[in-house]
Amino acid sequence: MNSGKTFKERYLAGEIEFEEIDDYSQKWGMSDETCTLREYLGLNADEEDIWISVSDEALQETLDQQKK
Repeated sequence: MNSGKTFKERYLAGEIEFEEIDDYSQKWGMSDETCTLREYLGLNADEEDIWISVSDEALQETLDQQKK
């Protein structure tokens, strides 16, 4: 993990592309992290719902609205 920042923190800061969510998910799956994937990515429950129930694109749009 880069400097302890979550996927969401790094994405909102413009440090990474949205597609890296897949890499983060894979790293979480292969790690012995005790947190949930949602916590690992830094998403809140609503964002997780959008990601699971709707699509990657919908989550990306939601996060883009939070970018500074």
